[in-house]
Amino acid sequence: MHYTRAQNLPELLTQRILILDGAMGTMIQQYKLTEADYRGARFAQHHIDVKGNNELLTLTRPDVIAAIHEQYLAAGADIIETNTFGAISVAQDDYEMPELAVEMNRAAAQLAKAACLKYSTPDKPRLVAGAIGPTPKTASISPDVNDPGARNVDFEKLRQAYYAQAQALMDGGVDLFLVETIFDTLNAKAALFALEELFENTGERLPIMISGTVTDKSGRILSGQNVEAFWYSLRHAKPLLFGLNCALGSEEMRPYIAELAKICDCAISCYPNAGLPNPMSDTGFDETPPITAGFLHSFAQAGMVNLVGGCCGTTPPHIAAIAQAVAGQKPRDLSGLAMFDHVHNHNHTHQHAD
Repeated sequence: MHYTRAQNLPELLTQRILILDGAMGTMIQQYKLTEADYRGARFAQHHIDVKGNNELLTLTRPDVIAAIHEQYLAAGADIIETNTFGAISVAQDDYEMPELAVEMNRAAAQLAKAACLKYSTPDKPRLVAGAIGPTPKTASISPDVNDPGARNVDFEKLRQAYYAQAQALMDGGVDLFLVETIFDTLNAKAALFALEELFENTGERLPIMISGTVTDKSGRILSGQNVEAFWYSLRHAKPLLFGLNCALGSEEMRPYIAELAKICDCAISCYPNAGLPNPMSDTGFDETPPITAGFLHSFAQAGMVNLVGGCCGTTPPHIAAIAQAVAGQKPRDLSGLAMFDHVHNHNHTHQHAD
């Protein structure tokens, strides 16, 4: 499959285990920003509180976001995510700022790209993943316990919002798209549909990474699928990377990553939380860098992963420890997977697992 950017990414995934950055929210908390920091001069008169709208900081405190990107790059990240997890009109509605979504995405991509250019070397190119979050709404599940048919968003609204987000990220210079923290497969399908539409309309195709969230020990995502069904319902998007992030720490995530490693005909990614939430710790999570790194080292030793990093509660020291722990470990073997130009048999028995 020919990609117009990040052409060397498929090759890099076969050479070594790549490193993704860690949490953005955890790092922003360490700056102890106030409502005034979030607003800046530009939004000083906005009629509702905006503290907590981390994507707004791309516009009002780009210095903070750039500094966080650079700390992760200095720690050894090969790929950093744009600060756009909630930079989509459907999520920005909560702050009554949906009209800012396009500007947020373009600016976030440019900011991350500038940081990557600063740290890239010929033998360690640094890449930007355009982060596309799940939105706070779900197309599969009713928000009203008394009305199972009720929905607070539909596929078409999501598709349009995701298309606008993806186009702005592409305009800003991202190297790949990351559809992440998926708890509802239907939302993810809307995002992937929008990406395919964008590729057709622009004539430019970027690699796609898909990352779901197993919400508890049942081994299912919130909309009810186990990881096998989740893979079979999204494999048509021909992702370059497929895996899991968030929700669980790495120890709890292991059986699900092992299962994906058996069935996926693409590279496997894993970026867990720093264990389970703990309000008493500095980051709000239990695991120190050596603990998280130790678990991911065991994943690498078992030959299950091609890319690792961190989600909630992870910091640059976590990423540095993870990078050190997997250095020299062989990535999951992709030979024989026809990974970069695979044609799926659409009559596959699992095709309708969703």
